[in-house]
Amino acid sequence: MAFRRKARRDLTTEQQLARGPMDLIFLALVLLLTAVGLIVLLSASFAVAMYNQYPGVDSGGDPYYYFIRQAGFAVAGVVIMYLITRVNYQWLRLLSVPILIGAVVLLLMIFTPLGRESNGARRWLWLGFSFQPSEIAKIAVIMFFSARLSKRNDELRAPPKKWSRRTITGRIGAFLDRIGFLELVPYGAILVVVLFLLYLEPHMSAMILIIVAAGSVLLVSGVSLGWFAGAGALVGGGLWFIITQTGYMTKRIQVWLDPTSDLQNGGYQPWQSRIAIGSGGLLGKGLGNSIQKYLFLPEMQNDYIFAIACEELGLIGACVIIALFVLLIVRGYWLAIHARDRFGTLLIVGITTLLAAQVFFNIGVVTGVIPPTGISLPFFSYGGTALVIQLAEMGVVLSVSRQITAPKVE
Repeated sequence: MAFRRKARRDLTTEQQLARGPMDLIFLALVLLLTAVGLIVLLSASFAVAMYNQYPGVDSGGDPYYYFIRQAGFAVAGVVIMYLITRVNYQWLRLLSVPILIGAVVLLLMIFTPLGRESNGARRWLWLGFSFQPSEIAKIAVIMFFSARLSKRNDELRAPPKKWSRRTITGRIGAFLDRIGFLELVPYGAILVVVLFLLYLEPHMSAMILIIVAAGSVLLVSGVSLGWFAGAGALVGGGLWFIITQTGYMTKRIQVWLDPTSDLQNGGYQPWQSRIAIGSGGLLGKGLGNSIQKYLFLPEMQNDYIFAIACEELGLIGACVIIALFVLLIVRGYWLAIHARDRFGTLLIVGITTLLAAQVFFNIGVVTGVIPPTGISLPFFSYGGTALVIQLAEMGVVLSVSRQITAPKVE
């Protein structure tokens, strides 16, 4: 015992901070959602794997193909999550710029021979394995914004820059500085670059998620609400332009408004999703007893996995899943409020908002509340690299939670 106390004293302050107790409630919710997600995926993907009918994937007729692969990634993700919790999250300040640059480089590489195209969109990169660089871009933007905006109070307390009142340029610069426009230029420039690369893919869902996550970090950092009103109008206009000028998005909106208008093509999937949800009733057909998963509902193991969960587990089971997500999101914001410093607060807010947006948009699409977005359901939808990154993000939150009991700093 004495040896342990001495070893504890020999640790640096940074090491001691990183060894504080992590938030067990948040951890338990993450592990529970991951486990439930694997069980639902096993049932949802059973038929498509057995019949080997998914384009571009050769399951060899193994009904456990998707489950085994996803379970392997889940184990790897949990290990990575734990390792991240052991690292002092302050290091992410230094890594934010390299990770952001790396994310932009990966997005550019999509337009090289290493990029892969599917269903008219070029979103995947092949580096020995296939993944979407947009997943890395999301967390990279959150990290960079959090690192810079955590110093915002110090920058505001600094003496204001002196502008020459004798020139038009000086007067304009002083005005823009006074209203806070110049402060937002670096963040706007980064968003423009990242969103433009995603637009070229095109990847509308990733654009929406990055805007929402980045906006949440800016909002919590204290940026004036007036800028959000202006940005909201600008983004709304941009989205309207993209939707009306991009063929695949225009078609999605039309199908959303009336799935029966094109049941042979675009309307088939949302219509079958509603059938699956409605046929589940209150208690569901029982785990493993879905009918729609037998190749009636496309993407049942991906974007529409929640519809299979509703069919098998019913309204009660679906509400339990939603409740688990709500508890995780609320706990995340609670940790953000009690974080040791502004950097930790902004990190958790960005990550938690990103998770909340993914859950909202996916379930909204599956239930027909909002138009199709192509956003997967965290911890449930098939996708190994996406699951690993999601668990790594949860590791960042848990890393911040380790320092909650430490003295607060600005």
